[in-house]
Amino acid sequence: MDSASERELVERCRAGDDDSFRELVDRYKDLVFALIARTVQDRSRAEDLAQDVFLRIHRGLPYFRGEARLSTWIYRIVANVCAQDHGQRRPTVALDDEATRVHPAARDRQFADLELRDRLEKAVARLPANYRLLVAAHYLEGVQYEDLAEALQVPLGTIKTQLYRAKQQLRRLLETELR
Repeated sequence: MDSASERELVERCRAGDDDSFRELVDRYKDLVFALIARTVQDRSRAEDLAQDVFLRIHRGLPYFRGEARLSTWIYRIVANVCAQDHGQRRPTVALDDEATRVHPAARDRQFADLELRDRLEKAVARLPANYRLLVAAHYLEGVQYEDLAEALQVPLGTIKTQLYRAKQQLRRLLETELR
């Protein structure tokens, strides 16, 4: 979305146009849910948090200055909601439980790919919440380093360092699982 049409959409939302807000939700709902779902394993909780994000967007639109892109502002809201939720909740399922481990199976290529994806998702789920959000945003949703730095209001070098550390920790988790 170019900045002119983004500004127009924001202005229509500010004017109280419900159809415009629905358009905004439709445009960003997949991104918001994907980021949250990578941070929160419980689907119903992720849906609740996504609703909270859009409620905050609706309430915050009058204060959106337009200095950053709308998507950057939305990433920031998602990060805040996930961080707040992480601080309030404890995991309900032990991640190292025998039932969550992937065991070697058939050599069928499709199954092997599925098994790899499953292992990766479980390893990502074991990362700290801030790393999960960064990994989901950058590697799975394609958000650029600069946009993450702006959204999270941290230096670009910090984003790169945290992503590097997240990859290292993810590598250790995957290697440990193979042993």
